[in-house]
Amino acid sequence: MLELEHIKKEYDGVTILNDINLQINDGEIVSILGPSGCGKTTLLNLILGLVEADGGKIIFNGKDITYTPMEKRGFNIVFQDYALFPNLNVIKNIRYGLKNKPGISSEKEINDLIELLGLKEHLNKKIEQLSGGQKQRVALARTLVMKPKILLLDEPLSALDGVIKESIKAKIREIAREYHLTTVIVTHDPEEALTLSNHVMIINKGNISQFGTPDEIVNTPKNEFVEKFILQQLEIKRNNIYTLFESPELITGVGA
Repeated sequence: MLELEHIKKEYDGVTILNDINLQINDGEIVSILGPSGCGKTTLLNLILGLVEADGGKIIFNGKDITYTPMEKRGFNIVFQDYALFPNLNVIKNIRYGLKNKPGISSEKEINDLIELLGLKEHLNKKIEQLSGGQKQRVALARTLVMKPKILLLDEPLSALDGVIKESIKAKIREIAREYHLTTVIVTHDPEEALTLSNHVMIINKGNISQFGTPDEIVNTPKNEFVEKFILQQLEIKRNNIYTLFESPELITGVGA
């Protein structure tokens, strides 16, 4: 279990996160959702260990890791831009981290992961030859071969569209289930958070506006900000899809 207790973070005297409390159970997918500048990426970096908290505690499986260095936490992140090595092909990208930790994943485990993510036919391709969805799957594979204790995803679907996005969402859910892997996702998109996660935490100006299941968020918003943010963002997405297809009758279930 990952627990955040009264987490606080400031930059130059400005409060970025204020009294953040959160519990994430093993194997859960939790999305941190909110508008730009609300503090969600800072929170992800605190969990990762990239920055230190100014107050409160981060506890993992009963152990206080608030000031444990990032490299000793065993958490891994997939960045928004994938951060793949363009000079290496797909299989060398996937195996890159194993050079420093050989044996952490067996050959069978590596091959099973490649199979799970549908990358077998792409192993010898250069990164520039891949689509956005394929790059995302390579980034996931490279992270998962290192057997992270927690998987952190920073806007994993923001560069993807349509069928590709739905495919990656399905893979993330399958990975969490297959490996019983606790997964924390940062996103600004309510539709992504609500359809992908077991629980959603909505942040506004450094404070938790609501933490609950997707059903609770949609049907019993705790305050006006949650209600407006969810509805407005879903309406923006609806309008964008209308514009794209110029045929509202093609849209089913958006915002439902």
